[in-house]
Amino acid sequence: MTSTLTILSCRSFRSLFPFDGVELGAARSAGNRAARPQLLLLRPPSASLDEVLSARFELLKSWESPPPLDRFLAIHAADVRALLVIDLFTVDGPLLDALPAVRFVCTTSAGVNHIDLAECARRGIAVAKPAPSSPRKSPSMPSAYSLTFYAGCRRATGTSAVVCGRVVATTLWAPRFGSVHQFCPFASISFMSYYLGGKRVGIVGLGSIGSEVAKRLQAFGCPISYFPRSRKPRFPYTYFPSVADLAAQSDELVLACALTHETHHIINKDVMAALGKDGIIINVGRGALVDEAELVKRLMRGEIGGAGLDVFEHEPAVPEELFGVDNVVLSPHVAMQTFESSSDLCQLTAANLEAFFSDRPLLTPVSLPA
Repeated sequence: MTSTLTILSCRSFRSLFPFDGVELGAARSAGNRAARPQLLLLRPPSASLDEVLSARFELLKSWESPPPLDRFLAIHAADVRALLVIDLFTVDGPLLDALPAVRFVCTTSAGVNHIDLAECARRGIAVAKPAPSSPRKSPSMPSAYSLTFYAGCRRATGTSAVVCGRVVATTLWAPRFGSVHQFCPFASISFMSYYLGGKRVGIVGLGSIGSEVAKRLQAFGCPISYFPRSRKPRFPYTYFPSVADLAAQSDELVLACALTHETHHIINKDVMAALGKDGIIINVGRGALVDEAELVKRLMRGEIGGAGLDVFEHEPAVPEELFGVDNVVLSPHVAMQTFESSSDLCQLTAANLEAFFSDRPLLTPVSLPA
């Protein structure tokens, strides 16, 4: 109150700041907001990412806007220079047409197949994604899938981890009853499983994620082979010139490559036939790396031993046939999510955005086509 009365009583001061106390506070708040760079988001980020970004940028959240999306974009089209892409939101020509001032697209996804890189290059738009090294803290899911299959997933015989869980959940299995085979309603089921050690693992895509998966599975005594776009002499693993050749010499295929025109349906009927009826397919890359319809058909026929799928060709839609089988493990595109990697992602995303707004080199730029 005192400061307000002072401002009102001092003509010289008021001539410099022609506001009352309320107006002055509002002006300061508006000035602080204006001082922060604007960042456009078209999907909600995680709570942790929202907290990090809100402290540094003015977040324009389309889902909180009363006007529809097209009107929201039109309102901010002339001012927004940076777009943050959450999950796999498509960035294409029509979206960029609606945002002519955008000069930077930052994605939280390791893959960039949802971004039209050629269109970004044509418009002079820079693109950044998470660092190649960040998956070092998060390739545990492929290894966990392998353990699930070989330590308790039904293939030709044996029992899935799911069924084992049902057995434990029944009140008929208790220590005082003695052997589970004697008293359990699942007594006719074999509880034998497979040993992971020594199983031949073929990795499609020996990049930052694939190479870390290889190290983890090698610790179990698994011989590692791989198929990348080119031979990688620095790795001591066996190289195969085609995916079909790799599948023919593998008990399990782990897919950890990017989705491109060349890798779309790279796991097709020929590769599945080469892998054989006891083979396992683990996909932590992109759903469309696999001919999903063919995979479902072969799983139903017993022509593939099992599958661990974190991604799906038409996600979030998942073939209903996969829900009722015991030799398939499913997860909702979370294979690379850990507390540690999430924290790294928040800081790296903010750092890339700050670099852009400060005209400094991006930390993890994406190479754009010439």
